[in-house]
Amino acid sequence: MPKTEPEVFAISGSEMGQVAGDADCPGRSGDKSTNLYEQYVQPVLAEFFGSTLFIFVGCACVVGNVGTGAIQPAVAHGLALGVVILLFGQISGGHFNPAVTLSVYLCGGMSLRLVLPYVLAQMAGGMAGAGLVKAMFLPGVYHASSGGAFTPPSTDLGKATLAELVMTMFLTTAVTMGAVNQKTSSPMAPFGIGLTVAANILAGGTLSGACMNPARAFGPAVAANHWDYHWVYWVGPLCGALSTVIYVRLFLGDRKMRLILKK
Repeated sequence: MPKTEPEVFAISGSEMGQVAGDADCPGRSGDKSTNLYEQYVQPVLAEFFGSTLFIFVGCACVVGNVGTGAIQPAVAHGLALGVVILLFGQISGGHFNPAVTLSVYLCGGMSLRLVLPYVLAQMAGGMAGAGLVKAMFLPGVYHASSGGAFTPPSTDLGKATLAELVMTMFLTTAVTMGAVNQKTSSPMAPFGIGLTVAANILAGGTLSGACMNPARAFGPAVAANHWDYHWVYWVGPLCGALSTVIYVRLFLGDRKMRLILKK
């Protein structure tokens, strides 16, 4: 039975499944509009809602952090990301991060036509989540933490950018190897990805804030109008995603993903 190429890979047991099948697939509706909705509209909506929930929790835990340590932000970000991946991963793949979308696309895990809609949905979700935090907290508390927006703790922006690169490389490696690469994909991927975010925040929070996600930086920057060194949280994560693509595509990917040494 002929099948179309998958648009988005999603976590499904120990292997990757299609987010939306074609009309010939068993158990699918033959209605073309339904299939188009499941292929293109539903995944983008999932990215928007998932990003909204994740970034709401991320900003709220920073604004409401009663201590000065990284434990509360690390646990909150890690748990929230793991949960939204479990909730929406079967629909969209569970990216909620432009750097993750870039790495998944370049590793062959999604269609080019969904890349821009995903990124726009993630950024819109970031603004929505950060806007909810601004609406809920008292102005004094909100502005004291810049609404959860990021500013490099160090004046050495090169080190902060490098920290974002390395931490995002770790995160995108967890995504591509845990959910896209068929040889290593696992049903535990959401748990592992959430733990990766938590570990990175504990390790690198004092270096750059441990953003790893341009949408997470963009949302509160818009809501709080806080743009100090905002470029660090785009350049570092996107370069980290590209670094992951290079070594996964060349060396660590399975035979389908790997570009060299296939024989």
